[in-house]
Amino acid sequence: MIKIAIAKGDGIGPEIMEAVLKIFDAAKVPLEYQFVEMGKWVFDKGFNNGMTPDAKNTIETLGILFKGPMETPKGKGVKSINVTARKTWNTYANKRAFQTLHGVDTVFSEAGISIDLTVVRENIEDTYGGIEHMLTSDVAISRRIISKPGSEQVIRYAFEIAKQKSAKRISCAHKANIMKLTDGIFLNTFYEIAKEYPELKADDIIVDDLCMKLVTHPEIFDVLVLTNLQGDIISDLCAGLVGGLGFAPSANIGDDICIFEAVHGTAPDIAGRNIANPTALLLSGIAMLNHLGLTASAATIENALLYTLENGNHTGDFGNKSIPSLNTTAFADVIIRNFGKVPKTNSKKVTVDHPKQQFVAKLNENLMMETVNAPKESIAGVDFFIQCDRQPNEVAKIAEMYNSDRYKLINISNRGTQVWPAGSMYTNLVNQYTIRFESNDNLGLSQQEIVELYAKVIKDFKVCSVETLLLLDGNKAYSLAQGQ
Repeated sequence: MIKIAIAKGDGIGPEIMEAVLKIFDAAKVPLEYQFVEMGKWVFDKGFNNGMTPDAKNTIETLGILFKGPMETPKGKGVKSINVTARKTWNTYANKRAFQTLHGVDTVFSEAGISIDLTVVRENIEDTYGGIEHMLTSDVAISRRIISKPGSEQVIRYAFEIAKQKSAKRISCAHKANIMKLTDGIFLNTFYEIAKEYPELKADDIIVDDLCMKLVTHPEIFDVLVLTNLQGDIISDLCAGLVGGLGFAPSANIGDDICIFEAVHGTAPDIAGRNIANPTALLLSGIAMLNHLGLTASAATIENALLYTLENGNHTGDFGNKSIPSLNTTAFADVIIRNFGKVPKTNSKKVTVDHPKQQFVAKLNENLMMETVNAPKESIAGVDFFIQCDRQPNEVAKIAEMYNSDRYKLINISNRGTQVWPAGSMYTNLVNQYTIRFESNDNLGLSQQEIVELYAKVIKDFKVCSVETLLLLDGNKAYSLAQGQ
């Protein structure tokens, strides 16, 4: 028996989890369940991370968490339990598989267009770090963190998935045309790793172009890999292509701990009524069984689900309205009665189980991920984010007084657009400028010199934030302002 941790979730979570476990038990899946306390009701008991210490210890011992949808309390300053769990246990790759399901009608299925699309989303970094600050009462800033080691983890996983799937194409979606450093790291890493998989066709696409093509010709894509925020949006879009979030499984994969969950919400308006659709959670559970080597059990259950859908059985949120809908329990019972039956399309071969318990390494310290052969660093200059409601020329007149034989004022921008030494009177301003100083030579600046310059600036301006400007192997590793 393989032990796994189970969190029932909030809202409809307990009833759809009960339905899925009923199906697992009827299929005699060799799993042993350890239920853990997570979710909104745990927040309400005073645990700000949404889980009890016992729950955390159990999950870190077993390595597998199967969870229902969970709600984060609103207006209490706490982070999402779903995001916290993924980040805490470094489940760096979010895999969501989207397939045409016969019996779930969409505009594409009616047009005879078959979809078989896998989205791999980076799960740890990006704006989902939730690192935000108010720079002034009018201006907020969010830090978008993209790292090369983090990108390598998820992109390598995506290539492995594409290889296992015998994919015809793996595509990196991005906005490197605008975010040249953050998305640039991700895109460059994609092509570096692509060299290790010459048998796969690897290409890239700007994410807004991807959106247009997905809603017109989704069948041309196979495996997509994206950064966190873009991946979140695109994966929900893809769910819409195959019938909605009720048919969207989700696997969060880490080296030590993995989380399998439905990505839809808690639906409190129908909670406790036994009418919720358990399909997304069941598909996530099937992905978990395959991950654990329980391929026979997974295939048996998936074939029964697909056969059930093909024959018009449905819950109230989808399906042929001329056929009476089933409640959650009855839908699960029909799937159980269909064990051993094979759907006409997309049937899965029932092979022998090769069960494997998820291995959790016992760690004494956190893993530090660093790129080998890192480039040589030097400091080219510094950006001061200041609060000021004066005109650009007035700001420049003051800031130029800080110039020295070591550095000088190069640029002033407002919301990323240059307003000095050149600009336009038609550029609207907010009360936060960025004033940029750069070294007068190729020797770079020291941190001490930046501290001394900072001491000068704060005599005239309120400094909200400071960023050093790096040179990597002599190349600028910072963006220019629009118009600079």
